[in-house]
Amino acid sequence: MTACSSRMRRLLGTALVAVLGAVAAQAAGPALKEAPALAERVARGELPPIEKRLPQNPVVYTPLDRPGTHGGDWNHALVGGGSLSMVVRYQGYEPLVRFTPDWSGIEPNLAESWEVSPDSRVYTIRLREGVRWSDGEPFTTEDIRFWYDDVLLNSEVAAPVGQSYWQAGGEVGAFEVIDDYTFRVSFAEPNGFFLQQVAWANQDQMTRTPAHYLKQFHAAYNPEADALARQRGLDSWVALFRLESGLDDPNIHYQSSTRPGLTPWVFEIAPGQNTERAVAVRNPYYFKVDSEGAQLPYFDRVVYQLVADPEVLLLKVLQGEIDMMDQYIGTPTNRPVLYDGQERGGYRFYTLKETAANTMVFQLNLNHLDPVNNALFNDRDFREALSIAIDRQMLIDAVYVGQGEPAQASIIKGDPLYSERLALQHTEYDPARANEILDALLPERDSSGFRLDSQGRRVSIIFEIDQTRKTFLDKFELAIPMFQAVGIDAQMRTMDRSLWETRVRRGREFDATAHQFGANSGVAAMLDARYFVPFSSNSLYAPGWSLWFTDPGNPNAVEPPAEIVAIQDLYRKLLATGDENEQRRIMTELLEMAADQFLVFGVSMPPDGYGIVRNDMVNVAMEMPNSYGWPTPAPTRPETFFKSR
Repeated sequence: MTACSSRMRRLLGTALVAVLGAVAAQAAGPALKEAPALAERVARGELPPIEKRLPQNPVVYTPLDRPGTHGGDWNHALVGGGSLSMVVRYQGYEPLVRFTPDWSGIEPNLAESWEVSPDSRVYTIRLREGVRWSDGEPFTTEDIRFWYDDVLLNSEVAAPVGQSYWQAGGEVGAFEVIDDYTFRVSFAEPNGFFLQQVAWANQDQMTRTPAHYLKQFHAAYNPEADALARQRGLDSWVALFRLESGLDDPNIHYQSSTRPGLTPWVFEIAPGQNTERAVAVRNPYYFKVDSEGAQLPYFDRVVYQLVADPEVLLLKVLQGEIDMMDQYIGTPTNRPVLYDGQERGGYRFYTLKETAANTMVFQLNLNHLDPVNNALFNDRDFREALSIAIDRQMLIDAVYVGQGEPAQASIIKGDPLYSERLALQHTEYDPARANEILDALLPERDSSGFRLDSQGRRVSIIFEIDQTRKTFLDKFELAIPMFQAVGIDAQMRTMDRSLWETRVRRGREFDATAHQFGANSGVAAMLDARYFVPFSSNSLYAPGWSLWFTDPGNPNAVEPPAEIVAIQDLYRKLLATGDENEQRRIMTELLEMAADQFLVFGVSMPPDGYGIVRNDMVNVAMEMPNSYGWPTPAPTRPETFFKSR
């Protein structure tokens, strides 16, 4: 799908952007209403009245089906030890601007308006006056200044993850406070995607840094910060600040029940504090209301059961314990079981319009620490041989019940960016040709028929896989014998998601892995070009090259070869461009360069997916994009979900 249309460009014009869907509810709208539990706290003197807790101009949402009632729990699950990335999908998506429910553009959120200069260099952003953190303290430009000066630019704290979009022309944008609710960012070169990047899931750290809370852990504000860190068993204030801020790893951000937030629910029992569940409770200062003046969210709590694996999750869904789920449950093999269990489990299906670049992408570590493996994995012919050793149709038939066609990580057919060469090269099943290529590269074999590298060692590739990805495991069970049939000792090592995050996403000492996501069309593919250019921690195949793109001074950064530098430079040019036609032209050129390099190889373009939702859940869209950048289902406004009674 095309993530942003011409409507998006109108939003980013030079005129002041009007507030979408927000009115001065306190002045002219219906009487404000709050949850009964909050009204009781007001009566006891524990909270100020609702009029004092909402901003001057709250966001107003018209619910999809009908206005709801306050109360009850939204029952979810977190699978394995490292699925905290799911939390942003349910309760953590509150950037300054956010994607619209239909992914046709962006809309105001914590920022109520903005201006963009004609050359996309200067962004003037106006915050929503009167918004408060969940502890009642004001959210102002001081919070953003603190993040910019004392986190982003602080060399001791080190640059936070995923903030390369703050750079243009090799320089970090200059930040200027205009007043308590207005700030300006000025870039040395055009930065045409800045606001879309702000809206991308888990990227806007400006709204996650409560200055009044975090200053106590920062040496610039607390001379006793080191002593405080030692009391906590840490070496220095830097380690404590990183822990408390959660900005080293965006997912760790959610492992706190003490840090104030701006989200509809904040953790009362954070993940890791209890072995069975995590609980988030309503934020009494949440800045949104419905069209009848009721403060959102409707649900009192979000309750996450902590389950060991997808099989346990499936049982809980069939027993009616989960209100809504798609990740880890919406597999082709589960569909008939879930279909038959609808009546007993009390749920229905919704459709996920697939936006991922592939169903699964094989990724060799092109920055392998072993020099022999590094050279072999960086040989394009070697990757081609592995690719054509795979019988993709067999994988599609067995795992996806025949749904889908063989394809590399690429753009979906029908999109203006579609490249047939990128999508289809080396997807044919040709083990004879694979052997021919490998015979030229690795002619020697051991007594078991496995090929030997230049040092006389068996060529072994261990694919490290998140064990919760059931379809990945099923595909590898079929693919491993295919690799072995051409003399490559391929193996699969499964692990808990948290260990996978440590070893693969944040590590270097692995041979290979596999993942999904990315994006297959339009502006979404430009923003999440992970398989076409190594630019972020999601480019798992090149962690060192990705660091070179975002932070070349990092000791773990690896200078890429000239052909990769050329793609990265072109990607920077793309991100600097504000003109739609020029964006498409540059992206088309970049995709052709990606086809030349053939950095990763995939299985198939994904068919539309599905999720399940309890029958009593109201205001849930029955069709939505499936994406992480548009963090399904967050842009469909879960704060308006409720259960009919």
